[in-house]
Amino acid sequence: MPPLNLSNQQPRTPLNADQAWRITAGRAAGTVLFFDFDGTLAPVDDDPTAVRPAPNALAAIEALAPVVQRIAIVSARPVDFLRDHLGGLAGVDLYGLYGLEHSHSGGETVTEPAALPWVPTMAELAELARAELPPGTLVEFKRLSVALHWRTAPQLGATVQQWGQAQADRLGLRVQAGRMVLELKPPVDRDKGMVIGEVIRDATGAWYFGDDVSDIKAFAALRARAAADPDFLGVCVAVANPETGHEVANAADLTIDSPAALGDFLTRALTHLP
Repeated sequence: MPPLNLSNQQPRTPLNADQAWRITAGRAAGTVLFFDFDGTLAPVDDDPTAVRPAPNALAAIEALAPVVQRIAIVSARPVDFLRDHLGGLAGVDLYGLYGLEHSHSGGETVTEPAALPWVPTMAELAELARAELPPGTLVEFKRLSVALHWRTAPQLGATVQQWGQAQADRLGLRVQAGRMVLELKPPVDRDKGMVIGEVIRDATGAWYFGDDVSDIKAFAALRARAAADPDFLGVCVAVANPETGHEVANAADLTIDSPAALGDFLTRALTHLP
């Protein structure tokens, strides 16, 4: 296991993952564990509707839930998608569409009010994308956002990105780049970093596991909390990927090879926690 740099150390002191979990054990009741979904809990698939989480990762999360203060999935997926694909995990909070939706411990889905007026715009945009973008582009309509995928046609990347940016400029939308995908979102101030910053206000520690560039904002939220409170333990973990992995790994304390390896990593963590 490579050395781990804990984000509450100035200068940051290298520790390995086992040492980090032992430190976490002393504050488990005040620790929050955050996970991205695609590429972190679930392997990326050519068809984004076909992805399934790694079974060992879900089993480990279920075992960890009673031990820590909170577990939260923070994803670009809608909450309903997460709920359907997480196998009925109990006691886990879901934040969908970068925080535009959330559901706490299996409760109702709450949508950010400022985003609701944009639903018709997003529906029209999805139809326009299907009509104008070349075959090979996969258009994923998420009610409050539209994701344009070119994973199965890498040669279309530049065309899709240019079209998406032009539409964002025309409609006043925000753009989120990702792993062979460009997502168009309402101009509402919600992102993964904001979600994490809010959730950890009263926490004594947090780990964030992610694989894509949108997760770097979540890492930054842990760094900021640790800088403001030397007693807070923040650990940023990247799950390796071949597209944006270098940038994400450079922003993290530790890199794990895959969603399946994440499940093994979390299972080992249980040996250190109360």
